[in-house]
Amino acid sequence: MSDAPAAGLVERARGALGDRLRALVASEQLDLARAADDPGLIARDSPAWAVHADFSAMMIGGISALLLQMLHPRALAGVWDHSGFRDDRLGRLRRTASFIAVTTFGATDTAERAIAQVRRVHDHVTGTLPDGTPYRADDPALLTWIHVAEVDSFLRGYLRYRDASLSAAEQDRYLADTAVVAEKLGAVEVPRSRAAVAAYYARILPELRADHRTREVAAALLAPGDDPAAAAALTVASAAAVDLLPGWAAALHGRLQPAAARPAIRAGADGMSRVMRWALRAR
Repeated sequence: MSDAPAAGLVERARGALGDRLRALVASEQLDLARAADDPGLIARDSPAWAVHADFSAMMIGGISALLLQMLHPRALAGVWDHSGFRDDRLGRLRRTASFIAVTTFGATDTAERAIAQVRRVHDHVTGTLPDGTPYRADDPALLTWIHVAEVDSFLRGYLRYRDASLSAAEQDRYLADTAVVAEKLGAVEVPRSRAAVAAYYARILPELRADHRTREVAAALLAPGDDPAAAAALTVASAAAVDLLPGWAAALHGRLQPAAARPAIRAGADGMSRVMRWALRAR
């Protein structure tokens, strides 16, 4: 086979994989247009633009964030009572990815509309914990937990699988810039630096726990699924997501990885990340 036909086959394979990855998050259906004079909610020079643009780091970080979030009893109850977590894993990841993309890259009015829609949904998500304690999805403290678990996981995924050289100042700016979105959703006292995130985790740790419902939701989240093409990538991403958890969170889940397994997990996720970036390269 000559070089030209071979190159064509490779390019078609790259395009097909890229289209499949974009379809996972419905990225081509999003309105991310922003006028030059529109500052948006997050400035174009923010580290959030780099962190949130890396598909594999966001996928691994997103799965890890969900594992972290469900350790809070009120967050778990919302998933258990109001989410089709057993059959809609990709749907939930897609909705989260779409919201992050619109609020990061989109125009101010587009981002504000997305936030208003989420707030309307939260207004109707209520219930009671097994011990009878009421919960609401619009609880400011709960919204802060969801946000911190999310952005901390995204940032750790980016540092591990994309750019470990991101400076401490840039990491703090990432947290400060993304806090704006959390506050518009109703979160309060949002940590805006790595030190503040560490202090926040230390304060909230006594509230976190895992039970049989946590284990069932986690198992559904980490299952490879029925699609053979997606199963391999999800298996690699899921292992990397568990490995990305803070040690105390992995221990609560009962999923501490043996030290000997970590190099293989990280090498596999790094290889997957490189393939994804190749596939998503601008056409």
